[in-house]
Amino acid sequence: MPRLPYAAWPPAPVRTERLVLRTPEARDRPAFVELFASPEVGAYTGGAQPRDELERRMPETPQRRPGRFVVELDGAMIGMVELKPHDAGSAHARPDVGETEMGYLFLPRAWGRGYAAEACAAALGWFAGVLPGTPVVVATQTANDRSMRLAARLGFTEVQRFEEWGAEQWLGVWSPDVGPAGATTGP
Repeated sequence: MPRLPYAAWPPAPVRTERLVLRTPEARDRPAFVELFASPEVGAYTGGAQPRDELERRMPETPQRRPGRFVVELDGAMIGMVELKPHDAGSAHARPDVGETEMGYLFLPRAWGRGYAAEACAAALGWFAGVLPGTPVVVATQTANDRSMRLAARLGFTEVQRFEEWGAEQWLGVWSPDVGPAGATTGP
């Protein structure tokens, strides 16, 4: 299965009705620190990281790697969506269902307003335009009700459940044939 082509990155900003998905910039650094230091965000992702450590080691411009989108609302970062290679060494590696994995993190103040669904649908739409017909997987703890509802809303279907990091995990797959409609790209 094909992987995200480096030639497709960075893309033009992906726009939705309310959001802009774009590559990280230096102005996003404080929001990245807040995101990774948040106990609420870290509840299902291995825990919050110490703020002082993040301040020391995070580069002035957060990593601009292929597949990482900053989610912007009214000019400010509220979260991130990432499409990355599905980790072949993890307990949930299933190259038979997809080699690309989607992950998402949003600041707690952005929760409950549909931003994650809107941003993830736009990222999946962009991905489907770059790699037509290529499935995407997502893994989340079954205890993370919000993430489970989001995966269902986006059209992910269960492939397997497994134990990892001391909790039951859920792995789902999305196919562009049944997933959400894409967003427009451009300036």
